This record gives sequence, C-alpha cells and structure tokens, in this order.
Amino acid sequence: MKIAFKVTTALAFGLFCQFGVLSTARSQTAAYPAHPVKVIVPVAAGGPSDVVARILAQKLSASLGQNFYIDNQPGAGQNIGIGKAARAPADGYTLVVVSSSYTVNPSLYAKVPYDPQKDFSAVSLIGVSPNILLTTPSLPVANVQELVSLVKAHPGKYSYAHSGIGTTPQLAGVLFNLSQGLDLVGVPYNGSGPAVQSVMAGHAVIAFAALSPAVALVNAGKVRALAVTTAKRSTALPDVPTLKE
Repeated sequence: MKIAFKVTTALAFGLFCQFGVLSTARSQTAAYPAHPVKVIVPVAAGGPSDVVARILAQKLSASLGQNFYIDNQPGAGQNIGIGKAARAPADGYTLVVVSSSYTVNPSLYAKVPYDPQKDFSAVSLIGVSPNILLTTPSLPVANVQELVSLVKAHPGKYSYAHSGIGTTPQLAGVLFNLSQGLDLVGVPYNGSGPAVQSVMAGHAVIAFAALSPAVALVNAGKVRALAVTTAKRSTALPDVPTLKE
C-alpha cells in the first residue's frame, strides 16, 4: 500500500537583514563590520536553523574579522524572533536566519510582528533540509502503513510533536492527517530539536521534525525514522523511504 502525500515539505533556510541594511553596508564596505553582529535564530538551540546559523556565524567571524554571535529567540512559530529582528536598528548589525515559516506565518496568524515584504532584505539562501516522520522505538510500528493502522485502531490516543505552529513539520502532520483520515493532535515545541528530544525521551511517541537534529539519534537507534517528506530519499539517511514508497 502506498501513502498518498502530494505536497512535498522541506525547510529552506535564508539569511535576512533589516530593510535598507544592504545599501548601507555597500557604502561602508571597508568599515563593516566595525563591531560584533547579532544573528537572531527564532528557534531553540539544536534545530536545523540553529545548526546552520552557528556554522555560518563561525565562517563569517573568520572571514570578516568580527564576532557574529547567535541569539536564540524561540516561540510562536518563529514570530517572536523574527519580530525582534524587525524592530532592531537597520544598521547591518542584526541578522536573522529564518525558515519557510517566515513566508507561511502571515497566512496562518491574524497578525504577525513583521512585514515579510517591507521589513527585511534577503541576503542569501543558505540551505535546504527535508522533514522526517519519527517514532519512539517502543511503538509497535515498522513503517508508515503500520503507523496509520495503529492510529486508526486507537482513535483519540495519539499525538505528534512538531516544531511550532506554521512550521513545515506541523503542516506535514496536518497533511498526513487529512490524507489518511487520522486524528493525530499536534503538540508544538520551540523547534525541531526539542521535538526530537521529546520523542527520544518518550514524552511524545510520534513527531514530524526537520531532518538534521534527528540523524544522529536515528543512527544510534534512539528514535525510529519511518519516512522523509520529500519526493526523494535523503542522502543523510538513504535507507529511510519517502512517504510515497
């Protein structure tokens, strides 16, 4: 049996600065950066955005001779951190690393604390990561089909952890529910890192999460990977099938 899951979900990471910073930075190329630069990450430490941001900050610090430091501001589906970045001075010394929630949130929330078209200028797309469906090893399922059967046999019993309202892991869970006629209840965490840790600890038995914080735990057998949500298998976990397989 194949699982019908027509929408491919993945995280795309981008580096943004406040609107007007790029032109200012260009006119002061020799002097910038003259002091440390804050890089806001709107999710908890350990998630894919955080990992990518820390690697980027190290490279920027080394190449530009000033400290680029991480400031984790998780919560509200990334709205808290992005909102703080939007209110920062437009001087080039506050950057924010965002995922697809940056463009999704304005359609999900009645009001968001930023204007995605006016408040920021994009600096670069810095990475793409698939999402993954995880369970605790103790859950008696070995694949997606068995998970669907288990949830249907016990209506109202199971929930899934995700990285926050409006994130692609949460939306993947919604699509999974709709396509399979399930009643899984989403439980938000402040990022994929905490969601994956919750599954490992047994607090949540199912999760949709970004791939990167799960890879080491999957390989160590501490969580079980059932499928990736992209159209092709991930090279990081080539033995994990897609939801369509």
